[in-house]
Amino acid sequence: MGYNFLEIEKKWQNYWAKNQTFKATNKSKLPKYYVLDMFPYPSGVGLHVGHPLGYIASDIYARYKRHKGFNVLHPQGYDSFGLPAEQYAIQTGQHPNLTTEANINRYRKQLDKMGFSFDWSREVRTSQADFYKWTQWIFLLLFDSYYCKKTNSAQPIKKLVSHFETNGNANLNVVSDEKIISFTPEDWTAFSHKEKQEVLLMFRLAYLSESEVNWCPELGTVLANDEIVNGVSERGGYMVTKKMMKQWSMRIGAYAERLLEGLNQLDWPESLKEMQRNWIGKSIGANVRFNIQDYKGVIEVFTTRPDTLFGVTFMTLAPEHPLVNTIVSDQQKVEVLAYVEASAKRSERDRMSDVKSISGVFTGAYAIHPFTKEPIPIWVGDYVLAGYGTGAVMAVPCGDQRDFNFAKHFNIQIRNIFEGADITNEAFVEKGKTKIKDSDFLNGLAYKKAMIKVIKRLEQEGSGEGAINYRLRDAIFSRQRYWGEPIPIYYKNGIPVALKPENLPLVLPEVEQYLPTPEGAPPLGNATTWAWDIISEKVVPNARLNETSVFPLELNTMPGWAGSSWYFNRYMDTDNQEAFVGKEAVDYWQNVDLYIGGSEHATGHLLYSRFWQKFLFDLNLLPVDEYAKKLINQGMILGLSAFIYRKKGTQEYVSKNLIKDFEVESIRVDISMVNNSDELDLEALRKWQPQFSTASFVLENGVYHVERDVEKMSKSKYNVVNPDLICDQYGADTLRMYEMFLGPIEQAKPWNTAGISGVHSFLKKLWKLYHNSEGFYISEGSASKESLKSIHQTIKKVTEDIENFSFNTCISSFMICVNELTAQKCNEREVLEPLAVLLAPFAAHLSEELWELMGHDTSISTVSFPIHEPLYLVESSKNYPVSFNGKMRFTIELSLKLNPQEIEKIIMKDERTQQQLQGRNPKKVIVVPGKIINIVG
Repeated sequence: MGYNFLEIEKKWQNYWAKNQTFKATNKSKLPKYYVLDMFPYPSGVGLHVGHPLGYIASDIYARYKRHKGFNVLHPQGYDSFGLPAEQYAIQTGQHPNLTTEANINRYRKQLDKMGFSFDWSREVRTSQADFYKWTQWIFLLLFDSYYCKKTNSAQPIKKLVSHFETNGNANLNVVSDEKIISFTPEDWTAFSHKEKQEVLLMFRLAYLSESEVNWCPELGTVLANDEIVNGVSERGGYMVTKKMMKQWSMRIGAYAERLLEGLNQLDWPESLKEMQRNWIGKSIGANVRFNIQDYKGVIEVFTTRPDTLFGVTFMTLAPEHPLVNTIVSDQQKVEVLAYVEASAKRSERDRMSDVKSISGVFTGAYAIHPFTKEPIPIWVGDYVLAGYGTGAVMAVPCGDQRDFNFAKHFNIQIRNIFEGADITNEAFVEKGKTKIKDSDFLNGLAYKKAMIKVIKRLEQEGSGEGAINYRLRDAIFSRQRYWGEPIPIYYKNGIPVALKPENLPLVLPEVEQYLPTPEGAPPLGNATTWAWDIISEKVVPNARLNETSVFPLELNTMPGWAGSSWYFNRYMDTDNQEAFVGKEAVDYWQNVDLYIGGSEHATGHLLYSRFWQKFLFDLNLLPVDEYAKKLINQGMILGLSAFIYRKKGTQEYVSKNLIKDFEVESIRVDISMVNNSDELDLEALRKWQPQFSTASFVLENGVYHVERDVEKMSKSKYNVVNPDLICDQYGADTLRMYEMFLGPIEQAKPWNTAGISGVHSFLKKLWKLYHNSEGFYISEGSASKESLKSIHQTIKKVTEDIENFSFNTCISSFMICVNELTAQKCNEREVLEPLAVLLAPFAAHLSEELWELMGHDTSISTVSFPIHEPLYLVESSKNYPVSFNGKMRFTIELSLKLNPQEIEKIIMKDERTQQQLQGRNPKKVIVVPGKIINIVG
């Protein structure tokens, strides 16, 4: 009976679906374990073999924990709002929901085919109204909250209103906009409703304000920093510019310190935690205010080195700084405005990473040094970012390399204020024991003492104060898209008003066009029924808009990260219609025990979701303020791309080993046309694209050999391998085990379809272990000592490796074990039954089949995991190497209980010893018990 993997896998996939084998319960006496994958966006191209890597790893661990007696929650769903479906709608007119539904159906078939133990009864889709109802609800909570520094937590906005009614805004210790005018309780009472709401917007955690954004005209929307790569949009590669727009934002900066501190309690990759630390960017220093010559305003800077104030020789403003257009001189205006316009075309990420090019322009204006009162030239430079600190820097070229390079480039004075420092060729950036000179009251002081003294003097003179700054900026929350969660806000007299929770969900309206309106409004501006009637509390046609009872709804939608910032909590209680998650469910599951996903989400999803978790914790809606105890970033499976070489200016293609004789250019071709020997199917190539239909080829011995290179697997590189084809040809169990066998889960590794046959051969060999020539056969007799040793060694090693997420070494252990058992002709139940359970997390379908063949009528999925018996691992004998004058001549199996004298006596009587000695008496016999025997003679 052969290993019919297609039949076996279909059988058990149907069984698991019918019996809901992996359905978790919220009421169990078993300990809980929550395993989660970052849910996928269902793209139109489906999954390739790189996508399931993390899913396979999480599935192995979820299955293992079930075997270990845990109630395991292992759900799956779809992050189903997204730009690709909207772009397809723009091109075709097809509603994004139809596209998304079709894509999800394809994903589901692919995922089911790989045998994952997901609890599909808890599936979520962020684009379904019953899910985004709660995303909108969380937004309303954020809108109705502010951050209190005294309690170090979010608080209801009504508490702030009460404070205003009794104290005005005196004695407040809260997070807010910077420029708030002082007001008394009487002022507050006298404010109009509109004025009060405008004030509250300066404190709300979800707020509306004029913000500088990354605007992509081609996509017609704002992009987050992590959606921009090399200055262009990640999706489509379109130009991105800076633009001021009225936008919804999230006051994530209020949580900066807690987000930093929380990292210390997380079992996450240190490299990822460091990425978040750098993104949050905590700095300790001082705010310093510089007056402007012949101008009433001031320039405020944040600096971590106020001790170097006497080394300031110029100031630099970000191109977006609001003072640039105000202070620029008439002579410099044209040049400055041109520079500002050019800078707007570069992303902040590009500007931060570009340390080689130097650019800037003098404004013609001067600041006044707070101590010396000397004039300081004010420049504009794009290495200064508007969103970090104050968007202005005091430049100390003797102590900062970028300032040094800038000063050298533009021939600006460099004043050395460090004793004994040589700044001829570079800045002096150390801040240890070096003392300061030429700095008035700071002369002779080292860094720490100078910092204390200069901050004290700044505060005495009203020119600054000590401060802590964070690079983390508030997150832009608006997107000018159709396919996203509607923001549950309407506008009354231009002021945003929240819908009531009972009015949710606010469902996306139908539109005829998915592009922005001709007037530039977001796509929801095309809706004809998108107004809010405050009397009926329903969405009504726009034609009914008036100034008393029917008001316009928000036209922006939420960003892609909104739903993914809390979905892990919804999985705990998906059927709950009364709450985003019920107390009983969340008190049981608490948080995610194991989260697996890509490190590319470090400063996006993984940061925003921690922010929302802490916010909901503050409101006592969640029991913990970190949602994922352990995080593993799976590595990438790389594609093996194929390239052909074309003679420049011709349609003639040269085989790779002949190109040295020609001037050529490389062109990618689809790997499906290349065999394992790197030989190209020329007929398939001619049919693939019109440009190759009449091509000619320079061959090697009648064959065209392609060049191969390892790179990211993607459709655009024609190197995608479809897992469906692998499952059809080799089986899902082979795919699962091969992906784990490629290497450590965290590392990137190249895919090689040729290598998969080895794993498939192993599974066939495993199958044969349970069969004889007549079919399935298993013995009820006692296993040999050797077989028991093999299985228990494997149990011990595999258990340790699974706990350490070292799945690749588990596969190696299985192969060694099966080879040993095959050689031992083992067919005993006491060995083969635990072997099937041991393999079940990896080769799930095959193990189920073997378990049933062994006479069991229930799934193997919850059978207790084998425990190794140390008794079988204790060595009772040793195969000693016997050497003569240091050269090994033979081996002998001896009991480990024998002492050296007994071993010597036995070895001297052995015929092989006598043959080696040929009648001579040895000078010495060296015996090291348990290791070696050496006869010197």
